[in-house]
Amino acid sequence: MLVLGIDPGTAICGFGIVEVQGNRLKAVRYGAIQTSPRIALADRLNIIFSELDQMLKIHRPDVVGVEELFFNKNVRTAMAVGQARGVVLLAAAQNAVKVEEYTPLQVKQSVVGYGKATKEQVILMTQRLLGLPDKPKPDDVADALAVAICTAHSTHGGRMWGSLQ
Repeated sequence: MLVLGIDPGTAICGFGIVEVQGNRLKAVRYGAIQTSPRIALADRLNIIFSELDQMLKIHRPDVVGVEELFFNKNVRTAMAVGQARGVVLLAAAQNAVKVEEYTPLQVKQSVVGYGKATKEQVILMTQRLLGLPDKPKPDDVADALAVAICTAHSTHGGRMWGSLQ
């Protein structure tokens, strides 16, 4: 099973493609789609959509995991993230790929085993679970890989970890 995890954003949209191999996870591709704040928002969203659409067509994941919108005090940031999420959902829908959405708490619980884990704990466990030689950077990429791991755990369920129970 192939999972695409997304940490949506208009400046940096992190992505991580993870393959489930039995009870192991393997990072296939990860990085960030970055856009300049100097260009119009509509153009930034179009760049994100185009790159995700191409990625979906090339890798053909079985499922896309997206982090749910976390409302903070900055409404402008929340709006931009919401717009980026919409583009992600549209790209997945146009490629007929199932979408699963998770809260930051659910992602942390799945990756670290503790819903209030620190960002550093999530990054280190993501690195360890995927056997990455270095910490994934920037944080948006690590978050996207963590979302992919959470999605793999949730959609593959007991079949993935059955041998460990």
